[in-house]
Amino acid sequence: MPSSTFTLPLTVMVLTLGLSACQQTNNDVANSDTDNWSCQTEDTPFTYSICRVDTTALTSERYSLQLFWQSSDSNKPLLTFDALLATLPNNESLNFAVNAGMYNENYAPMGYTVIEGKEVKSLNTKEGGGNFHLLPNGVMWWDKAGKVQITESNALNEQLNNSDVQPWYATQSGPMLVIDNEIHPQFNPNSSSVKLRNGAGVCRDGSIQLVNSNEPVTFYQFAELFKDELGCPNALFLDGGIASALYAPSIDKQDKKEMGVMIGLVEHKE
Repeated sequence: MPSSTFTLPLTVMVLTLGLSACQQTNNDVANSDTDNWSCQTEDTPFTYSICRVDTTALTSERYSLQLFWQSSDSNKPLLTFDALLATLPNNESLNFAVNAGMYNENYAPMGYTVIEGKEVKSLNTKEGGGNFHLLPNGVMWWDKAGKVQITESNALNEQLNNSDVQPWYATQSGPMLVIDNEIHPQFNPNSSSVKLRNGAGVCRDGSIQLVNSNEPVTFYQFAELFKDELGCPNALFLDGGIASALYAPSIDKQDKKEMGVMIGLVEHKE
């Protein structure tokens, strides 16, 4: 009789503790993000990971969106997120990072690259084969104030020649995914070519969205995500396949791949 008296309360207690544990886990995930930036995973219209930075963070002194390629004490590429983390000073932390534009066999960038105002590689407007030259291609760049833009390469070339812009950071890749709210004209909605892909979009609210697909998708599907789901009038393909990489500890992602230039959101601690 005593044992039966406590059976129901014990069961309820176990269930309550189980629910509390689940709720705590969800809160931990939510608390890892901030109002200024966040990383999360989504499962529609396909599975993907996304890191977002709003305009407040992009223009603040607390955060800085940066490009990384070589270590400061050598001309060798960093190659990995672990190597990048090892170069950061104690008063800085890396909230997330992804691979940037395409690179050659020496992990050097194929297209226009600017790091802290210094041009590492000139703008590439040549025609050729491969995704980089699936024109129009483009450049993701931002000025010293932190305003991020994605501009078609020929249009940026004209702006540079006229001294209308002064990129502080820039990375060129291709193809463009979305151009002025239109999907790249060469993308086929019925294509059967599916791969892991990652890219960046500048959206109507001024935020930057960096996306890695977690399953193979077509260019058209990937572009549709930026245009229709994320509200980004301009978006750029960064790379795909084995070159698509993400470091996002808040969602337990840390790819161990080698790559060329990397984009990362750095937080400056007090």
